[in-house]
Amino acid sequence: MTDEGSPQTNRWRHGARLAACIVFLLTMFYLVAVVHVIDINRVRDLVEATGPAAPLVYALVAALLGAILVPGPILAAGSGLLFGPLVGTFVTLAATVGTATISSYLGRRAGHQSARGLLGPERADRLTAQLDRHGLWAVVGQRFIPGAPDALSAYTFGALGIPLWQMATGALIGSTPRAFVYTALGASIGDLSAPLAYTAITIWCITAILGALAAHRTLQTWRHRKTPDPEPPAKP
Repeated sequence: MTDEGSPQTNRWRHGARLAACIVFLLTMFYLVAVVHVIDINRVRDLVEATGPAAPLVYALVAALLGAILVPGPILAAGSGLLFGPLVGTFVTLAATVGTATISSYLGRRAGHQSARGLLGPERADRLTAQLDRHGLWAVVGQRFIPGAPDALSAYTFGALGIPLWQMATGALIGSTPRAFVYTALGASIGDLSAPLAYTAITIWCITAILGALAAHRTLQTWRHRKTPDPEPPAKP
């Protein structure tokens, strides 16, 4: 029988804790993205009523809503509808960085120790060293990958131990193109044939292609590193 404090028991405990975090996040995603328990239009109307403080209020509210997995494109479109493409893009970026920071922090608090326990000390230390060197660009790259959920990725990065400053800076750099795209589309919602809408769609396509190419290159590099070098033939 396995002792209470044995490595096997600890691995099961860490696995159960991470599984509980995943179930919670998936439940939140179902509630806000499928059931729509949060009325974004109602939130937008309430924010608009705050007057001159509306951009700041919306950035704060959108950051919190993003952290509970309200889809970012919907929030960005609301920003464009309220504030236009210019101011709205800055509001969207502020909300995006806020969501990334909050989600990463919560992921670190809830899952970092369990992630280290499952990986083991040696693997965890190697991963930490890699993230310290390349974590910023890992976040930037994730933001360019089409279809990658930003908030869920931020929770994962936090659980893996990426520093908060890298998470925030990477989100700012990597999210700028998409922030403009979705905000501009929201501002153009009444006329999607406008030049602004076409510009946004073009930027989205370019970003998606670059992200897919970068993800493919990263995967190929990872596979190459994982493939052991062939042993030299034995001398006769």
